[in-house]
Amino acid sequence: MKKNTILTLAIILISTMVACSNNNNSKQNPDATAPMVTEGGLKVAYIDTDTLLAKYQYAIDLEQQLKDYTEQQRHYGQQQVEAFQKDYNNYLQNGSTMTLTQQQAKEAELKQRAEKMQTLEQELMAKVAEKQATETSKVMNAIYAFVREYNAANQQFDIILTKQATLYINNGMDITDEIVEGLNEEYKNLKK
Repeated sequence: MKKNTILTLAIILISTMVACSNNNNSKQNPDATAPMVTEGGLKVAYIDTDTLLAKYQYAIDLEQQLKDYTEQQRHYGQQQVEAFQKDYNNYLQNGSTMTLTQQQAKEAELKQRAEKMQTLEQELMAKVAEKQATETSKVMNAIYAFVREYNAANQQFDIILTKQATLYINNGMDITDEIVEGLNEEYKNLKK
C-alpha cells in the first residue's frame, strides 16, 4: 500500500512537471520559472537537506556537542584501559610480595576488570549511538515543525519534498534558503 501511495505521488508530480513544462516557452530556461503554482495543479517545493543541515546553526551546534560527547566517551574508555594496565603491571612487579590469598584476590579482581574492559568499548559506542539518535531526532523534529508552520503561514504547498529523494526537480521549486533562514532566526531567538 505504501508503494502505491509513493507511486501515485510520483505520477502526480511528474504529470504536474510535464504539464508545467509544456506551458512554458521551449526556449526558456526550465529552471528559471517554478511550476509551483498552476491552476488546478499541485503546488510543490523541495528542500535540499544536505544544504539545510550544513547551514542550520542548531544542527551545527548539536553536531559539535556530539563530537565533544564522543571524545569524552573515548577519553573515559582510554583512562579505564590505562588504569587497568597500570594496576596489572603493578601486580606483575609486586605480586611476589603478596600472600597467596592476596594474589588470588588481586588476580580475580584483574580478571573481572579485564572482562569489563572487553565490553566497555561496546557500551561506550552504544551510548554515543543513543545520543546521536536522540540529537538527530531533536533536529529533525525542529525542522519538521518549522516546515509545517512555514507552509501554513506562507506558500501553502501541497507537497514539500527533499531533493535527495527525487530524480529531478526544477530549481525554481527550491525553498531551502528560506527554511534555513527561518530556522536559524528561530534558533537564535531561543538561545537568547
